[in-house]
Amino acid sequence: MKTTEVYILGGFLGSGKTTLLRNILKQESEAGRKVAVLLNELGSISVDSSLIGDEVPLKELFDGCICCTIQDKLEVQLHELLTENDLDAVYIETTGAAHPVEVLDGIMSPLFAKRLVYKGIITVVDLFRWRDREELSPQLRQLLAEQIHHADFILLNKADLVSEMEAAQLIYSIQALNNDAVCLLTEYAAVSLMSLQQMQTKRHKGHEKLDVHDHLHLTAVVHTFDRSVNLTDFEDWLRSLPETVYRMKGYISFTHSQYPHLFQYSYGMPMYMNEMMKMPLNIVIIGEKLDREIMIAQLEALEAKAAH
Repeated sequence: MKTTEVYILGGFLGSGKTTLLRNILKQESEAGRKVAVLLNELGSISVDSSLIGDEVPLKELFDGCICCTIQDKLEVQLHELLTENDLDAVYIETTGAAHPVEVLDGIMSPLFAKRLVYKGIITVVDLFRWRDREELSPQLRQLLAEQIHHADFILLNKADLVSEMEAAQLIYSIQALNNDAVCLLTEYAAVSLMSLQQMQTKRHKGHEKLDVHDHLHLTAVVHTFDRSVNLTDFEDWLRSLPETVYRMKGYISFTHSQYPHLFQYSYGMPMYMNEMMKMPLNIVIIGEKLDREIMIAQLEALEAKAAH
């Protein structure tokens, strides 16, 4: 089955996300790749869709943020994009108010997670706004910091509006929040597609072989169950998880029930809902710097134990 890359474009309002998207789409077209776009607008009218060519499949989500009120709509729109088009990549431009963890949770549906390859978060930072961040409310400053902390690639945009000395100081303050991301000074969000596609191949110390997702701040681990698991053993496993597991969702078959359960997990709290039909037994685990191999081995061990 062909898989489709997913990139999340984040950053505060007015930072340059749409300019970045247009730059990317132009390069993707020149490379001969088939890509689609999901635009998330807080209002009811799209300002950005007219800037995207007719040849690019586009879905829009209005009147809410991916991470709060419109996750179900997002799932439908993304599923339509994947089934109607043979896509190499999907670019999701979020609202400036979106939190990265919630956005990733919104796009990784257990219904089609196996078809997606999550490539990372590209965050655009308006250096001018970051310089004057003390003028913002504490809540907005916190959101800016979270967007930077979870980014895998940071565009330090509008570099022409600050002096070289200011730029150096601002880069230092941003790297103090996230020293792992690639940082690039830009004007008009100009960046090469190759740079973005290579953000998962940064050099690490030594020569040990690393999973390509190891350095991603947010990781999405997808596991498909082959059989039922015991509910008590599953809940013991939940209690053993690190605090860096933020979200889980999926369909799980338990040994005590004929039909699978829809399972959701947020802030350490599990929730189960009975399904009255067979569903794909996929679970998506979202967290920070998770070890995919260990997670899957633990889940496979639960399945093996229930089979005996």
